[in-house]
Amino acid sequence: MHVFVTGATGFVGRAVVQELLDADHTVTGLARSDASAKALQDKGVDVVRGSLEDIDCLKSTASKSDGVIHLAFNHDFTNFAANALAERTAIFAMVDALAGSNKPLVFTSGTMTLEKGEVGTEDKGAATNTPFSARSDTEQGALDLSSKGVRVSCVRLSPTTHGDGDKGFVWLIAEFARANGQSVYVGDGLNRWPAVHRRDAARLFRLALEKGVAGRRYHAVAEEGVLIKDIARAIGKATGLPTVSQNFEAASKHFAGFLVHPVIADNPASSKQTQEQLGWSASERTILEDIEAGVYN
Repeated sequence: MHVFVTGATGFVGRAVVQELLDADHTVTGLARSDASAKALQDKGVDVVRGSLEDIDCLKSTASKSDGVIHLAFNHDFTNFAANALAERTAIFAMVDALAGSNKPLVFTSGTMTLEKGEVGTEDKGAATNTPFSARSDTEQGALDLSSKGVRVSCVRLSPTTHGDGDKGFVWLIAEFARANGQSVYVGDGLNRWPAVHRRDAARLFRLALEKGVAGRRYHAVAEEGVLIKDIARAIGKATGLPTVSQNFEAASKHFAGFLVHPVIADNPASSKQTQEQLGWSASERTILEDIEAGVYN
């Protein structure tokens, strides 16, 4: 297949592109900058220059492909609603370009969109009362577009999608630990995050592209629920810093406000249905193994 990938030079995108190439697919990647374009060309990937705002470019490139994997998202959380709208517009435009073809379009969401405090499964819709609601609306709306004759499916990533080069939530927790001289969790630290290595996630995107069913959600979840307390302790051990519990107010200051909300989220999630339906399983290091190996030092 010839696959159009947005976000092709991102942390997960780079692994997805390599996974596709290793499986003998060809790839066109969306690139915003000269540096991104060169990185893709060096891998033998075709390049189209543009961004999620370049709707005509997205539609034209998608229409020439055998399928699309959409990974791009602007993670500036100070402008989250506008960025979620831009993503929604881009996905809907690419689905329109593929209408009636039965070609696959796999887009990205996250387990953090699910109701908290219970094990999230693939058949559960996204919650509508969270800080991520703007993206939750996109998830269901895009899946509904399968009615246009496009094999639309969704991969929900774990909040810690980890591996060398990760600059996500765990990296931020480690950065704040170094800045403040201690690794922090909130309260008893018994809330849970699912986790997946980016190479395992990349394999799931490929399988969803090749075998995914229209309207389905798939979970990139290797570990159902890792205690935040254990993540904080592992970071403390790896960095040589003490690990401490703080109340919400103190932790809000430690994490500069914005990070404390995901840090207190109880977001366990299952990938049982995904494994059964796509034959996917995880084989890479766990999040605690990555921390111990010095990935976040």
